[in-house]
Amino acid sequence: MSSRQIMEALSGLLLVLFVAMISSTIVSVALPQIVGALKGTQSQYTWVVTASLLASTASTPIWGKLADLFSKKLLLQISIVIFLLSSLACGFAQNTGQLIAFRAFQGLGMGALQVLVQVIIAAMISPKDRGKYNGYLGGVMAVATVGGPLLGGLIADTSWLGWRWCFFIAVPFALVAFFLLQKTLHVVSVRRPDVKIDYFGATLIAAGVSVLLIWVTFVGNSFEWLSWQTAAMAGGGVVLLALATWVESVVKEPVVPLHVIKRRTPALAIVASLAVGMAMFGGSVFLGQYFQTGRGFSPTEAGLLTIPLMLGVLLSSTITGRMISRSGNVKPYIVLGSIVLTAGFLVLSTTDHDTPIPLMMAAMLLVGAGVGMSMQNLVLAIQNTVPLRELGAASGAVTFFRSLGGTIGVSVLGAVLANQVTANINEGLLKIGVDPSKAGAGAGASLDIAALPEPFQSIVRAAYGDATGHIFLISAAIAVVGVLATLFLKPVKLRDSVDLPAPVEKEPVG
Repeated sequence: MSSRQIMEALSGLLLVLFVAMISSTIVSVALPQIVGALKGTQSQYTWVVTASLLASTASTPIWGKLADLFSKKLLLQISIVIFLLSSLACGFAQNTGQLIAFRAFQGLGMGALQVLVQVIIAAMISPKDRGKYNGYLGGVMAVATVGGPLLGGLIADTSWLGWRWCFFIAVPFALVAFFLLQKTLHVVSVRRPDVKIDYFGATLIAAGVSVLLIWVTFVGNSFEWLSWQTAAMAGGGVVLLALATWVESVVKEPVVPLHVIKRRTPALAIVASLAVGMAMFGGSVFLGQYFQTGRGFSPTEAGLLTIPLMLGVLLSSTITGRMISRSGNVKPYIVLGSIVLTAGFLVLSTTDHDTPIPLMMAAMLLVGAGVGMSMQNLVLAIQNTVPLRELGAASGAVTFFRSLGGTIGVSVLGAVLANQVTANINEGLLKIGVDPSKAGAGAGASLDIAALPEPFQSIVRAAYGDATGHIFLISAAIAVVGVLATLFLKPVKLRDSVDLPAPVEKEPVG
């Protein structure tokens, strides 16, 4: 494709990515108000996020595999329609149960958009040149993530709009993206009607992960760590995942290609992506809640306060993308990014209910810079090692594990936060002479803080503020795993061709 054709197609692809990203970031900052308005709890708050991530995670490898078999353009347009319909459904939700269900449906479309955009770009552009275009990709992601919280805050704070428009706003963008892609995107599709999709393996993976996440959500509250429920759920989840691994090793067309992810570079990049996903999604999802619930800022103010996080992503992804295209070396930037990410979370681990805002903004800038340097480049490192015919499956695999990391991170850190908040609230109530067992659920189980009497409001806000540092410390520990994985990546030069010169059994060396 000529440069002009690439840029025309890229305009539609970047708009698709913008649609997916902005819908997520708009909701993130307004979520405390949304869940509060629907009378939801902290566990439900976590599952509003986890449901979409889980559906996205489970469907990502299937979309990636389908992209190797059928029309990439048609699949992308189908995913836009799914995303559009689910966004409308979320906007009309009447309770948190409905919202969680509709968010799961939305996750199907989001998972498709994430992986298909990367697959199509990889099918058009060689790995070496892709670094420059990944800079554009990072720039659009950053604009969406900077503008999303601000727009979400404004919508949530505007009485004549209301929080439902946080979901409705994505609809016109999705429609424009659909028709723009119809006109500009022209990619060669290879149909292989003799190939079957491994739906059984994908179902086992989704079921195993779901059971483990449900266990993490309820353990310590509804039942003890050492109990028959723990044995049944944790053991059952592990058995399902072990069975899924066996299925993937014997089927002809696995959704997660084990022969790809067993190679050194893909395996290490997947471990690093898992860690980055756990740390980034798990940590950043609760920043909006910290500023609003823990510090008392409005949704708009919370959106403004998260700008350093997005600014870090914008600057680092754009700058490193161009430097990688110029040099052909990707490992140094991935290693540096994972170290910077860890440093940012270590600073955030000192957070409590009166941490100086400038310190938090500096730490968020570090986290954003680390994400921008590492996340997309880990995908690039894997894509450089596989032939064109395996591009969809390989891209789907790394996106799957990154989303899986995010899903686990949100669920685990959400459970830690809920337990710590409960302990802090009980301690605060005892200090003012109130028996926690007699205070009732209204003393902190609900996120509708404004409905609480004044003494309880102060206790709940301080409880959330002081508990947040714990989850960032866990995020930092997880990010260290990513640092170790990136250090062992094999340093290779990015290739100039879209496809490998010839089918190979081993990954190419420098």
